[in-house]
Amino acid sequence: MEALFLLCSIVSTCFTSLALSLLLPVHALLRRLLPPRAAAALSSRIGCGGGGCGAAALYEGTVWHERRRPVRHSFRYAVRYALVDLDGAPPGAAAGHLSADEARRFAGTNGPIFLLTIPPSVGYEQNPLSLYYCYDLKGATQHLHKCIAEVTNTPWGERVLFVFNPNSDLVAKPLHVSPFMDMLGNWTIKANAPRDNLYVAISVQHPKLGNYFTATLKAKRVSSSTLSNHATFFWLMPHKVALWIYWHAFKLWWKNVSFIQHPRYTNPMYREEAAERDRGLRCCEAFHPDGMKDSPPTGTNSDSSSGKSCVDRCFVWRDAKWPWS
Repeated sequence: MEALFLLCSIVSTCFTSLALSLLLPVHALLRRLLPPRAAAALSSRIGCGGGGCGAAALYEGTVWHERRRPVRHSFRYAVRYALVDLDGAPPGAAAGHLSADEARRFAGTNGPIFLLTIPPSVGYEQNPLSLYYCYDLKGATQHLHKCIAEVTNTPWGERVLFVFNPNSDLVAKPLHVSPFMDMLGNWTIKANAPRDNLYVAISVQHPKLGNYFTATLKAKRVSSSTLSNHATFFWLMPHKVALWIYWHAFKLWWKNVSFIQHPRYTNPMYREEAAERDRGLRCCEAFHPDGMKDSPPTGTNSDSSSGKSCVDRCFVWRDAKWPWS
């Protein structure tokens, strides 16, 4: 049944995106002829979603995945991202994501918030990972203090948000992101402050397979002054990401990598177990990520075996919408 829903969703998306793509040349012409306010309203319907890309920097780079066990499999693809200043973005520019104030409360910071994401294109959105860069203000200076990861799985559309230390952090896997990975293991994640270049790296440590998977994003900032229309810059970008996901899922299946059913069918408590495993990681004496002493606690628990106080990480899950719910 889920396969049928997926097929219907793909067909519907194809027709919708085709129709909106045919409107892009008309949209470009109308932008030249209409008053600025009317052109902006039109952009919100066809372009980057919501109110357009707004106060955003544009990045172009490469995503690279490498799986080393139980079979070797790697690939890379070109990608385009927008880095949206959530404090300066017009209303609706980041629809479906946290607002600047929500991100500040979640991360416990007091400075600017920037969202790295792939904007919707011609009626479709696909974001395996969006990042919020949360800055702290100290006098006249600001520094990147925390990041918020917003991870969405394909094709189910479930989402989890959690705060991590951008210098380096270790997180118990909280989401079934792939039918070819189980829920065991931890993510090591790090990110730099985005300037002319940005970098994000995630690796997976598994109790049986070891350090068996790595994913990176490397991107450079591009000039937006030469772009007359952000909708053209991001045209079909979400579709290309989805195509790569499905194509390489097929290749892993072809290589006889075991297909793992979503844990909601076999272990309804998998989210609670992930949160408990993460608390165990943060109580562990061997885990001391840089800057963790400066982290504002979202909740503390005492580890009676060692007498230490453990900081609980807050995971926020969003269930899949119909038909996956």
